[in-house]
Amino acid sequence: MTDTQMQDPEIERTTFWPDTIRGLIDISPLMAGAAPFALLLGSLAVQKGLSPAEVTLMSVMVYAGSAQFIAIDIWQTPAPVLAIVGTTLLVNLRHLLMGAALAPHLGNLSPVGRFFTVSVHSDETWAMALRRAQSHGSAGVTPGYIFGVFVLFYLQWPFWTFVGAMSGGLVDDPAAYGFDFVFPAVFITLVIGFWRASRQTLVVLVSLATALAVYHLVEGVWYIFVAGLAGTVTGGLLHKGEAATDA
Repeated sequence: MTDTQMQDPEIERTTFWPDTIRGLIDISPLMAGAAPFALLLGSLAVQKGLSPAEVTLMSVMVYAGSAQFIAIDIWQTPAPVLAIVGTTLLVNLRHLLMGAALAPHLGNLSPVGRFFTVSVHSDETWAMALRRAQSHGSAGVTPGYIFGVFVLFYLQWPFWTFVGAMSGGLVDDPAAYGFDFVFPAVFITLVIGFWRASRQTLVVLVSLATALAVYHLVEGVWYIFVAGLAGTVTGGLLHKGEAATDA
């Protein structure tokens, strides 16, 4: 199916729900991995003094698991607003790079659809959309597929946060249940899913080495953004070198 055909409104209508189902199937395993973290977030937040309504509203509006956990970790009364806002901004800066990588593949979406996609993408949904583009071309990133991958994943985050908040302090030691390994396991799965050639190995190794170095040398969460930037620059240089060789 060509890009021109995919832009036909009639074809988009007939493929929307099949593509939505395909997106739901693709994202379902990662939803199962995110649910325990949302439960844990809600449980820890109420232990810090937030109400179930407040932490659920945070998940609806912020929708950034790693940043929310950091915010909850430093939460106190009165709340250190500037520290929380600054830390959240720094942790989420990686989404600028992620959005830039995904944007060229969103040509089948309306301006509103593109804005929605880059505004509410998470690490998991971003990975699924980009993987779809790699396997089916940009024509495969349809409105239906984006709807199936993004919408339910977004809605389940505040839902499970609320359930965790209502459970109170049911989960106060994540390591006791193995929850501390869920996030690393999810990211390992995402990285393996993108593994296609030797240049990916170098990008991952540069990002890993940068993250470890900055984590030990610089206070705060700079290692997240700097490691992502280092990996992006490395990948760009490798791609530029391959293009020059082919020319």
